[in-house]
Amino acid sequence: MIAEDAARFTLVITGAPYASQAPQTALHFARAAISGGHTIAQVFLYGDGVHLASNLTSPPSDETDWPAEWRAFLTEHQIPATCCIASALRRGLLDDSEARRYEKPASNVSAPYQVAGLGDWLAATQDSTRTLYFNGGQS
Repeated sequence: MIAEDAARFTLVITGAPYASQAPQTALHFARAAISGGHTIAQVFLYGDGVHLASNLTSPPSDETDWPAEWRAFLTEHQIPATCCIASALRRGLLDDSEARRYEKPASNVSAPYQVAGLGDWLAATQDSTRTLYFNGGQS
């Protein structure tokens, strides 16, 4: 049940898992927002945040697998998630389509993420009551 005064959020994550707290903080916020009757319109990964979409992340068994946690959350709540195409390509993250386009032997981004441009981010922000940024810190 969604409350009449419920907010609709777009979340922008710019920090990489294991290099910043941005993905963890964003996930804690997203879970609380959903529990509070709010909606997450879209999650947009930008800059180093695109590393969250990598299927190749393999943390030690005693650490939380943040990419897997995010994939499960997004899938469970059917939340669209987009990786900025320019950020992803610069960092070696490709979906099947981009791997074929650039004649690369493999891809490492799959559902629930899609690789797309800033237009998706802009559309989501226009469809949201709030856009929140979870930034990676300076190292």
